[in-house]
Amino acid sequence: MEKMFCLGLALGALGGALLIANSYKARSVVKKSQAEFLEKMDEMMDERLKECDRGDGKPEKKKK
Repeated sequence: MEKMFCLGLALGALGGALLIANSYKARSVVKKSQAEFLEKMDEMMDERLKECDRGDGKPEKKKK
């Protein structure tokens, strides 16, 4: 069962990689998503650093 899962996972990853490599639209979507993700991570890290500089070194937890 685990071997079949790993095989399916590997084949799915390979198929996805081939799809992205051969499709301009898919490749541009992946690049756009990566850029958005990195931008959000930068914003979160900047916010975290500001919180650490402001206080006692422990970031404040946001209340929901």
